[in-house]
Amino acid sequence: MLFDMDGTLVDSEKLWDVALRELATEYGGTLSDPARRAMVGTSMAESMRILHDDLGQPERDAEDSAAWINSRILELFRTGLRWRPGALTLLRAVRAAGIPTALVTSSGRPLVEVALDTLGRDSFDAVVCGDEVDSAKPHPEPYLTAARLLDVPIGRCVAIEDSPTGVASALAAGAAVLAVPAEVPIAPADGVHQLESLTAADLELLAALLGEPPA
Repeated sequence: MLFDMDGTLVDSEKLWDVALRELATEYGGTLSDPARRAMVGTSMAESMRILHDDLGQPERDAEDSAAWINSRILELFRTGLRWRPGALTLLRAVRAAGIPTALVTSSGRPLVEVALDTLGRDSFDAVVCGDEVDSAKPHPEPYLTAARLLDVPIGRCVAIEDSPTGVASALAAGAAVLAVPAEVPIAPADGVHQLESLTAADLELLAALLGEPPA
């Protein structure tokens, strides 16, 4: 099992929204809703590029902006991280069944370390962070890396995602995909099963996505 983090396991996109809009205000502007939606599921570098372009300030240093965001989001994660509906129950069921499990996120390692205080460090056999791969989502590398670390063929993996960027990454890697849209809609696609909430997901469904009976 391959789990995305932001918007999939935890309701953190709202916290990112706070930080990003605060930075836009710091820069004397207002982040537009289309730009904010375009950031969901992307790398920090891409999000900062979108932010700067949206504000009409493309000359700003992406690393400086990222440092500001990282500092603020760390504060928010420590005090306001909440599970998405059904996520904790599903994760516990997967772990109880002994299924190899990885966290595959575009967030950087320092932020993920804070999130793991909520998610549980023993909840995953492997963790792939956005700053630990050469190519971030929507490139397939994050999911291919996770499957390799688990020593499971990617074609035998189910990836759970909430964003078009993450879904594209998982599909390109060759995983079966369960999409649970959070902040932005996901277009129907072959190989993608959509649910409104993880409260409707269970081991039987995950097995069905792989074309096999549940363990």
